[in-house]
Amino acid sequence: MSAPAVDVDFTSRAPTSGDLNVAWVHGSPTPRHRTDPPIQVHAYDPHTYILRESKDVSFEAPFLYLFLGNHRALLLDTGATADPHRFPLRRTIDQLIHSWLDEHPRPVHELVVAHTHSHTDHTAGDAQFSDRPDTRIVGRTPEAVREFFGLSAGPDAVARFDLGTRELELFAIPGHHPASIAIYDPWTGFLLTGDTVCPGRLYVFDMTAFLASIDRLVRFTQSRRVTHVMGGHVEMTQVPGRDYPVGAKYQPRERPLPMSPERLPAIQSAAISVANRPGAYAFDDFMIFNGPCTGAILRQVIGGKVWNLRYRLGRL
Repeated sequence: MSAPAVDVDFTSRAPTSGDLNVAWVHGSPTPRHRTDPPIQVHAYDPHTYILRESKDVSFEAPFLYLFLGNHRALLLDTGATADPHRFPLRRTIDQLIHSWLDEHPRPVHELVVAHTHSHTDHTAGDAQFSDRPDTRIVGRTPEAVREFFGLSAGPDAVARFDLGTRELELFAIPGHHPASIAIYDPWTGFLLTGDTVCPGRLYVFDMTAFLASIDRLVRFTQSRRVTHVMGGHVEMTQVPGRDYPVGAKYQPRERPLPMSPERLPAIQSAAISVANRPGAYAFDDFMIFNGPCTGAILRQVIGGKVWNLRYRLGRL
């Protein structure tokens, strides 16, 4: 008879300290000699993984998060690439979960696949999990997200989702996308914000909703022990106010992924300052694109093509 499962204590020492001393893959030094793995896996602690899709696979290079609890695991976002040969996400996640179960055996351990929001660079890998046993994939509409997590439609509603003594809190943060959510993990202190807050371009398609969401994030951090705000991309350089252009396949001097919760009021103030002025605005460690910004996006795309040409010629 096998020994009974022993639960991990996710409460008494929270928030735990983990490892964020990581050099993220940011594109191979030359396009002819690609050295980056398709997925970089970093263990923040034995129960928390941060993954990044390589720029050699997709210029979007999104970050994904895997949280392991006593009853189930949560994979947040599935990347920008559907092809399992180019982007072996299912295989990678299975290996991580199986390794965890070797250390913490239990008869059933469900995987929930959810999303910070429903843009395709965060959902393309969903199909890799469609036939996986003991797996549930959360729908992509705001209604599907609310129904799955039991999140009411109220503007300040907070839902709780238990992974097995690792209870997450989540709430809606529309403005970038109607289905955008934030997820707080008391074990790590991480507040996951997707593309709503990250060291990159904050595309705001509904400024009224975005301002309310940032206000909600600020107020939430005032009542929780938030250690790091963790977004879905890094698009800013180490030079204040300067980003890598859209489509860049190589980002050699990126800003760090984690943002301090103290930066949220700065983002709030910045958003208020440009709320009535459609256009693209640069700040030290983020940019705000207020509205369609067709001209700015066109310049970004052209800049990306020039950047990548210089990259192919070895001139970066």
